[in-house]
Amino acid sequence: MAEADEYGVELHDFRKRVEELLAARSLPDGARPSTLDAALVELQYAADVLWPRYEELAAGRRKRKGSTDARELPLLRGVYQRMPFAVVLLDKEGVIRRVNFAAGQLFGMRSGYATGRKLTGSLAHESRAPLRSQLAAVARGEGDRSLVVHVMGTPEGEGPGGAGALRATLTGLRTPGEPETVVLAAFQPLDDGAAAAAAPGGRTERRPRPDLAEVSRHAELLDLVDDVATVLFRSAAAGPQARLARAAEALHGRFADWVIADYVHPGGRALERVAALGPADGDPADAQLLAAQDPEAVPLIGEAARAGASALQVRPEDVEALGTLEGGTAVLAMTGATSLLCVPLPLPSGTVRGVLTLLRCGPRRAFELAEAGALDRISRHVALALHVS
Repeated sequence: MAEADEYGVELHDFRKRVEELLAARSLPDGARPSTLDAALVELQYAADVLWPRYEELAAGRRKRKGSTDARELPLLRGVYQRMPFAVVLLDKEGVIRRVNFAAGQLFGMRSGYATGRKLTGSLAHESRAPLRSQLAAVARGEGDRSLVVHVMGTPEGEGPGGAGALRATLTGLRTPGEPETVVLAAFQPLDDGAAAAAAPGGRTERRPRPDLAEVSRHAELLDLVDDVATVLFRSAAAGPQARLARAAEALHGRFADWVIADYVHPGGRALERVAALGPADGDPADAQLLAAQDPEAVPLIGEAARAGASALQVRPEDVEALGTLEGGTAVLAMTGATSLLCVPLPLPSGTVRGVLTLLRCGPRRAFELAEAGALDRISRHVALALHVS
């Protein structure tokens, strides 16, 4: 760096002297010979001193650049291998030069095994010729290309890595030590809609697989609706308050940590608490305090009984949404609820016969919209059961 600074100072001084010589052209003719001699001296200085110094600096820069490239080469190789999508280096015939880890998993081959083999052997027959043609075009310098290819795999159309249709993006590269252009091919799986649109004629469309967890949750909700209905049929001879309490017991534990059931009397529309069920490992005194609470003083329950309004809250912000207990403790604080469902029990005429309030606590998953929909169906069944004399 010091040598470059010194060279810059010398070059600056040289330019100033040249400018003075240019200004000397306006002198009388008798003074020009000495000016010409000075110009020749400066030219000799540029040829003998400045130019050799420049070549030395340029050679040092190239040497430093070469050492920097050598240090960064392992880093670039590591980045290539760890790319999250499949990348393959090919020649114009489709012969594999290199594959990264993602490509090896996608096509079911190891790096050492893949080198020297043709990538088209891993593709469906109808995809091989188009890929070879596009590879040749990119290698000739006709620009980047993109096409859809299909992996040779199982009858369902899935390859070793679980992918069927792939978007292949091809781009030409000139690498040091390679006499010809190589092609960098990146492969990304298509989503179901794009794969169906890109599927050639006669190819069977691959249907999306069902989400087993979602199917299990749906089956659990159907079982819950069926179990509550069974409880209501079996308690037909009991009074309406008892039927409501038994429906609350069917929901308790498996569906919610806390279940509160409030009955609306047909005459005065007064609210009566008929059940307050807490966790099995909880303090029974907490359930007793909740059972003794006046439901008329609870904002959410009162709104549900009067206007038929449902509520689904995850991490409720209003700690007094379910009122307070004797001593001033908020119900939500006492239970440690992380989500709540409060639903009325409406008849087809719109009359509300009761309110069910469910709480989940601790690490348990919060209530979801699908669960709220299932509880809405249950609430209509319970309301009809309470209306039957």
